[in-house]
Amino acid sequence: MVVVGSPGAVSKKQVLSWGFWDWGGAAFQAVILTFVFSVYLTDSVGADLPGSISATTWLGWALGIAGLSIALLAPVSGQRSDAKGRRKRLLFVLTAATIVCMAALFFVKDDYHYLWLGLVLLSIASVLFEVAQVPYTAMLRQVSTPDNLGRVSGFGWAMGYFGGIFLLLLCYFGFITGDGDTRGFFDVSTDGGLNIRLIALMAAVWFLLFALPVMFAVPELPALDPDAAAARAGYLESYRVLWRDVSDLWRTERRTVWFLVASALFRDGLAGVFTFGAVLAVTVYGISAADVLLFGVAANVVAALGALVAGRVDDRIGPKRVIVVSLASMIVAGAILLAVSGPLMFWIFGLILCLFVGPAQSSSRTFLTRIVPPGREGQMFGLYTTTGRAVSFLSPTLFGLFAYLFDADRAGILGLLLVLGAGLLALLRVAAPDGDRARVTA
Repeated sequence: MVVVGSPGAVSKKQVLSWGFWDWGGAAFQAVILTFVFSVYLTDSVGADLPGSISATTWLGWALGIAGLSIALLAPVSGQRSDAKGRRKRLLFVLTAATIVCMAALFFVKDDYHYLWLGLVLLSIASVLFEVAQVPYTAMLRQVSTPDNLGRVSGFGWAMGYFGGIFLLLLCYFGFITGDGDTRGFFDVSTDGGLNIRLIALMAAVWFLLFALPVMFAVPELPALDPDAAAARAGYLESYRVLWRDVSDLWRTERRTVWFLVASALFRDGLAGVFTFGAVLAVTVYGISAADVLLFGVAANVVAALGALVAGRVDDRIGPKRVIVVSLASMIVAGAILLAVSGPLMFWIFGLILCLFVGPAQSSSRTFLTRIVPPGREGQMFGLYTTTGRAVSFLSPTLFGLFAYLFDADRAGILGLLLVLGAGLLALLRVAAPDGDRARVTA
């Protein structure tokens, strides 16, 4: 008998090193993709773009193509890293390539001729970063034990949130705030978008520094369940192996399939809460545009704290209960937001919503980790990514539909609640994990 993930087998150094990757990855997720560089591309670089198609539309299309690529590449990449015992190598290659693309964004000047370079680099980096999260998340079992899996997962999510907060504040006060030809504490010129381009370069260095520890502290694992067909297959042949494994999963591990479907639904709802929160704050509840950044910081803080606390609860009562309570609480808070008005009410119930986002996200990946057979984590988290991408249109579409039908942005909340409710109902039909599949293996 070999006890996998037994207490004492994982050091605090390994857990911290693993969490630092999430801290560093916030440089791409929060700074490049969400709040800073994508806004620079659409509002500055592409502001004078000739033709009837706006820079924002081109960005949407570019990221849509990236999303399709992620859905196609993620499960096969994870499967191949499992079969060949090269999980850490895949993480290293994808992380390094993401950092190179981020650094190359420095060359995207404030001129519409550079928009295409920016869109290509941003899209490629988006694909690389998302696929890199497959081997990274698959390492969760390596850096935890069956008794602290929830705490370690919550710690990783919290590191990502706190890393994003810290770096966004550094970007804002160091390079963006102020008026005139120079900006921020560092008094950087805005000529040619230099201040934003330096942010991209800083974000690349940030990610590099904090991605390195996991490469040294967490060892590469050999293939735990060698699959000769998967190990020999070329990239295209790997899709046939994937179909074989998914078919087998449907016959023998149907709970896993249903969880992938349920989690795809509620994860899309969770994403919708953050995506449309800032829009609703300004257009419905009267929060000033300047205060939205403060709310964003507060939202990330409470989500991080929620993930940390829920991680401990997860280890005691199991991930399903944490997710169910989180989703139910979010639905109640969202329903109240439909009925109230004013900035104070949005601060209260908006933050309650965000408080439960972190726990639901963190426990979702611990749920899957606990039911996945050892050695197949990469493949399963690849499918986890793919199913999430497959339904990622639901929240934006329903938000827009209800806002249109009722001629009010507030009504869009109802669309988000429907997605969260559908995910909750689907999850209730999925049996909770019975311990951890990795506790004892022959």
